[in-house]
Amino acid sequence: MNRDNKKKTTEQFPKKLIAGKVHLKNDVLSGIIVALVSIPISMGYAQIAGLPAIYGLYGSLLPILVFAFLTTSPQFVVGVDAMPAAMVGGLLATLGIQAESEEAFKIIPVISWLVALWFLVFYVLRAGRIVKYISTPVMGGFISGVGTSIILMQMPKLWGGSAGTGELIQLLRNMWNQRHLFHRVSFALGVGTIVIILVCKKLIPKVPMLVVMMIVGMLLQIFFHLDQYGVKLLPQVAGGLPKLVVPHFSVLKYNTVDLFMQSLSIAAVVMTQTLLATGNYAMKYQDAVDNNKELLAYAGMNSAGAIVGCCPINGSVSRSGIADNFGCKSQVMSISASATMLVILLFGTPLLEYLPVPFLTGIVMTALIGIIEFSLAKRLRKTSKNEWVIFMISFFGVLLFGTVYGVMIGCILSFGAVAIKAVAPSTALLGRIPGEGNFYPMNRNSSARPIKETVIYRFNGNLFFANIDKFENDIEGAMKADTKQVVVDARGIDNIDITAVDRLLIFREKLRKQGIHFYITEHDGSLNDQIRKLGGERLIDEGVMRRTITLALRDAGLHKPYDLEGTTESKSSIESEERLAEFEWAFGNEAEARFEQMARETAEHLIDTMTGDAQHQDVFGTYALQTSWGVLGRYDEDEFFDYLEIVLEQMANQGRLTLEDATHLEQLIEERREKGEVRVQELNPKAMDILLKHRRAIRDQLKEQLPEEYARVHNLRKQRRLEKGL
Repeated sequence: MNRDNKKKTTEQFPKKLIAGKVHLKNDVLSGIIVALVSIPISMGYAQIAGLPAIYGLYGSLLPILVFAFLTTSPQFVVGVDAMPAAMVGGLLATLGIQAESEEAFKIIPVISWLVALWFLVFYVLRAGRIVKYISTPVMGGFISGVGTSIILMQMPKLWGGSAGTGELIQLLRNMWNQRHLFHRVSFALGVGTIVIILVCKKLIPKVPMLVVMMIVGMLLQIFFHLDQYGVKLLPQVAGGLPKLVVPHFSVLKYNTVDLFMQSLSIAAVVMTQTLLATGNYAMKYQDAVDNNKELLAYAGMNSAGAIVGCCPINGSVSRSGIADNFGCKSQVMSISASATMLVILLFGTPLLEYLPVPFLTGIVMTALIGIIEFSLAKRLRKTSKNEWVIFMISFFGVLLFGTVYGVMIGCILSFGAVAIKAVAPSTALLGRIPGEGNFYPMNRNSSARPIKETVIYRFNGNLFFANIDKFENDIEGAMKADTKQVVVDARGIDNIDITAVDRLLIFREKLRKQGIHFYITEHDGSLNDQIRKLGGERLIDEGVMRRTITLALRDAGLHKPYDLEGTTESKSSIESEERLAEFEWAFGNEAEARFEQMARETAEHLIDTMTGDAQHQDVFGTYALQTSWGVLGRYDEDEFFDYLEIVLEQMANQGRLTLEDATHLEQLIEERREKGEVRVQELNPKAMDILLKHRRAIRDQLKEQLPEEYARVHNLRKQRRLEKGL
């Protein structure tokens, strides 16, 4: 294979496996440790599910290998885990099926197949998207709750008892009921293991203390026979590879509803718990995890579990924490773990009898302690009480009600937090700082002063039925007896609903009757399109929607420098005035048609108001500047004049306007245009170049569309320039 082809093949290979080349040593070591730690965990959970302990090791062989090649997560670990095992065990008890019986061997693989089927359904429905709507406090509380639950499940094993199942109350009751089994030597070994690992993690973090403590435990058993002092060892199991299982779907005939509903619950638990935990690592290491593709990986691993007769497979928070502690960066870890488990099944099962349960329980607990988000809870308590409360509710929700209800509570809290923020977004009243040319929130700038008789209000959120009252109440609360104009800085409003549009129409009319101008400004223009679709065209047609605060104030008759309360801006503080194509911003692709329509309306008005002595009238006067839309910006005004001249020429050709009157009006237009040019030149010489370029583009367009009318108007302009000696 040549170098280019080799490079191409490498690029096509999954990145989650490629990353292992750089950290191959850590990934392989992580896999070995994960496999070793999985021995006691998986064997215990297999028994909880109603299967012999060896099936826990089977679940750590083929399923994690399939997952490694399907997942998009570089370092997450799966296997036989607490929640699905406990749910399967509970289902068997409900159905009256004895653990490790022939009926159990038949029904459990079918449950795993059904779980895999549900994941395919979830994939088609793209159900993985739901996790994107779960906030960091909810995710942190959930992971911490799961970790704490498993610690409490494992706690009795420290002193010689057995693992519990259920929620907090059941787990505490289980510990209390096993108090009589308390074994001081076992407890000392287990707690000692936890303390040593946690201390060494800080003092010598690069030393793999988990492996060291496992070896220490085995050596203590070999040389000192801990079992003779009452310390429990892992149960003996028969070695060898698992046999492939043919599913007995005939069991569905008798328990269809229970099996389908319970398998759906298990799939939901696996999805939420595993996606949340995966997302936690993805966020930590900036990994690109595709939640929907993860559902296919979950379907694959559970299908693989069913093939070997295992209970449903879940993401393992504890084992993922262990892999992370050893610097795992790719799914080479899972391949290594699967290979290690293969060696254990073939050759190592006799050694399992030397593993003391307290040592391995302590190892698992230290991994679980590492995933509890103590630092996040501490940070939230200092920075955001509301989010800290959400974290704690999510945490205790998992502890008290289990994974499913805990996630539901967390989701409700997440959406509730979003709703609260949406209903009550941040707002501010804006003013001017003398000597500076912008608008600033007055609550954050003590030197900012409001413009006299003006309210400028910034709303930093989408406007909809739930917060339109706040919008109106804030504005009315800021208004004074002398208020003459209200300007809304709407740069934070990306979306608006029909209720808000209807209320804006009513609110605008209410202000108009009070003689108060109302404007909505500073948004990107898409708000205009939404308002138009929702029936609020009048807000655009009548000039309520303006491009900038400056242009809105100009329409209301306020020009720079502004009169501020308590002071007046100096001339030197005026920035270059904005004279952009605001009409195009407001009307988009309809701007050209609206210009023509407005020009015809203006021409009709001029004809109706002109008397016989038109040659001596300035009937055009101020009207051209005050159109039905309001005062136009300089560029828009210049473009409007071009359309108006064409319309007047058409009317002259139709006999509705004498040639003399048309010529007179066109002269008035040119005078107005020249005054505008002078004003633009004074304010910003560079803007004049843009204006002339814009004018040429418009006239080229009109020349192409209306050649005859344009030719006459052009000749009149040329003649007038000759008369002026230009």
